[in-house]
Amino acid sequence: MSTKTILHIEDNEFNRKIIRDLLARTGYRLLEAVDGEMGVTTALQELPDLILVDIQLPKISGLEATRRLRADPRTAHIPIIAITSFALSGDDEKAREAGASHYVAKPYSPRELLETIRRLAPDA
Repeated sequence: MSTKTILHIEDNEFNRKIIRDLLARTGYRLLEAVDGEMGVTTALQELPDLILVDIQLPKISGLEATRRLRADPRTAHIPIIAITSFALSGDDEKAREAGASHYVAKPYSPRELLETIRRLAPDA
């Protein structure tokens, strides 16, 4: 059994800690990136099994990062969960148009997010 890797692209340390704590007792390996450019670079180097991406990011947005990852054959198949605190009408549609597999609005239920992660990237 190989360990599944999750890349979390998020500029807010508090939000990164929530995901760190959520995944601490799972079999997942967690990678973190603090802006959109770093997230794309890390994804292309590490080829994670799943990507969590915040929509509002420095350098390039989560939507642009998602579009870039979808355009690259190495990362086009990786499930991407877009997360945003700006749950404005249409954000879910923008996330899907950019290529996100799933969309979650903050505040979210950590348990439900973990269920979605497990569904998209089973850890065992």
